[in-house]
Amino acid sequence: MKRKIYQKLLEWKENSNGKTALLIDGARRVGKSYIAENFARENYKTYILIDFNRVSNEIKEMFEYYLNDLDNLFLYLSNYFNVTLYERNSLIIFDEVQLYPKARSAIKYLVEDGRYDYIETGSLMSIKKNVKDILIPSEEQHIELHPMDFEEFLWAMRCR
Repeated sequence: MKRKIYQKLLEWKENSNGKTALLIDGARRVGKSYIAENFARENYKTYILIDFNRVSNEIKEMFEYYLNDLDNLFLYLSNYFNVTLYERNSLIIFDEVQLYPKARSAIKYLVEDGRYDYIETGSLMSIKKNVKDILIPSEEQHIELHPMDFEEFLWAMRCR
């Protein structure tokens, strides 16, 4: 499914050089997860999708205990999701990141490390409870995904 935001994702990948993460914000059920995963599949050798709506507490705890040991964090994520990570050619997606704000806060350290690219998706990201007790990372570029417009709808109908 073709979406106009895809071009913005390509521009972010080309221009960020791993110096910023990308936050895709938008209403529920507009395709944030779909576009992030589709982008990962088409533009990276490998990717990991961490869905904070479903992920185990074991993974969440990794963001608390291993931010000072990123080698082990990445090794653990790679093993847990059974995905080989390649420096500068792998993407890690934090899906529904508003459900685990500590992961969003960790973006500062992950981007600083520079090995991988990061996309975060979430709804209601500016709601006070979703940013409570975290430092919003300045290493985060923010774009908003809206429901399909009429032109995107027509594109989707032609693809059928």
